[in-house]
Amino acid sequence: MSATLNAGKTRAALRTSARISGELLLVLVAVAVVLWVLGRMWPIVWPLIVGLLLTTLTWPPTRFLRRRGLAPALAASLVTVLFLLVATGTVALIAVPVTSQSEELTDGVVEGIQRLREWAAGPPLNIGEERIAGAFDTATARVQDSAGTIVSTVATGVSTVFNGVVTAVLGLFLMFFFLKDGPRFLPWLGRQLPGRLATDVPVVAARCWTTLGSFVRSQALVGLIDAVLIGLGLWILGVPLVLPLAVLTFVSAFVPIVGALFAGLVAVLIALVSNGLMDALIVLAIIVGVQQLEGNVFQPMIQSRGLGLHAAVVLLAVTLGGSLVGIVGSLLAVPVAALIAVIWNYLREQLSDPPQEPLTRGSHL
Repeated sequence: MSATLNAGKTRAALRTSARISGELLLVLVAVAVVLWVLGRMWPIVWPLIVGLLLTTLTWPPTRFLRRRGLAPALAASLVTVLFLLVATGTVALIAVPVTSQSEELTDGVVEGIQRLREWAAGPPLNIGEERIAGAFDTATARVQDSAGTIVSTVATGVSTVFNGVVTAVLGLFLMFFFLKDGPRFLPWLGRQLPGRLATDVPVVAARCWTTLGSFVRSQALVGLIDAVLIGLGLWILGVPLVLPLAVLTFVSAFVPIVGALFAGLVAVLIALVSNGLMDALIVLAIIVGVQQLEGNVFQPMIQSRGLGLHAAVVLLAVTLGGSLVGIVGSLLAVPVAALIAVIWNYLREQLSDPPQEPLTRGSHL
C-alpha cells in the first residue's frame, strides 16, 4: 500500500517555499537596484576603484615611512612622487628602445610582408600575383566603403583613451588622499553609524581591505612569473627588446585577456620582423604555453591561496565577469568574489551559534 501525502505538511511546505521565494525575489530586486545605481555612478565609481587598487600597492612603503615618524601628508607625497617616477620609468623603458629601433622594425615589417607574399605565391598554396593583388584591391575597396565606420571607431577609441587618462588622473589624486587620510577613515565611519553598524561595518571594511591587498599582490606575482618565463624564452631565441617586452608583459597582466593578447601580439610581431617566421612561431608557442600555465595553474593557485577562494571559484568568477561586463568584468571578477566571500563569512560568524562545549562526566549533578 503506497503512502499518501499529508495535506497539512504539503500546505506548510508550499507556504515555506512561497515565503523563501518572495524573500529571494526581494533580495534580487535590491541587488538589481544597487547595480543600477552603481552603473549610473560609474564615472565616479571606476576612478574610486582605480585609486583603491593603486593604494594597495603603495600603502606598504607609506606605512613604513609613517612608522619612521614622517607626517602623513609628507609620507603620502613622497610615495606618490616615487610611484609617478616608477610609472614614467616603466613607460620610458618600453618606449625608448622601441623608438630607437623603429626604422629597423619598419623595414622588417615591409620585408616580412614581402616574404609572406612570396611564400603565398609558391608551393603549396601557389597563389598568383594577380590573385594577391586582387585580394589587396578588394580589401582596399572594403576599407574605403567602411570609411564612416572606421572614423566612428577611431573617434570612439580616442574618447576611450581620453576617459582612461581622466580616470588615471582622478585615481592618482584619490590614491594620495587615501594614503594621507586612510587610517582615519574607519574610526570616522564608526562614529557616523548607529548601533551595531558602528562595529560591524568597520570590521568588514578592514577585512575587505586586507583581501583587496592580497589580490593585487597575487596579480603582481602572476605578472612577474609571466614576464620572467616569456622574457627568458625571448632571450634564448635572440629576439631584440627583451627587457621592454618583459616589462610590457608584467604590466599587461593586470588587464586580463586583452593585456595578454596585446603583449603577445607585440612579441610575436617583433620576433617575425627581426628573426623570421620560424622564431615567431616558436615565440607564439611559448606565449600560448605560458598563458595556459598562468590561467590554469599559477593564477588559480596563487589567488586561491591569497584570497581564500577555491581555484574553481576563481576560474568561474573570471568567466562570469567577462561574459557579463567584458574586460572590466574580468578585471574585477576575482576581487569582487573575494569581497563577497569576506562579507558572507562575517555574516556566518555573526549568525552562527557559539560552539557547545561537550558535557563532562558529573556535570549534570
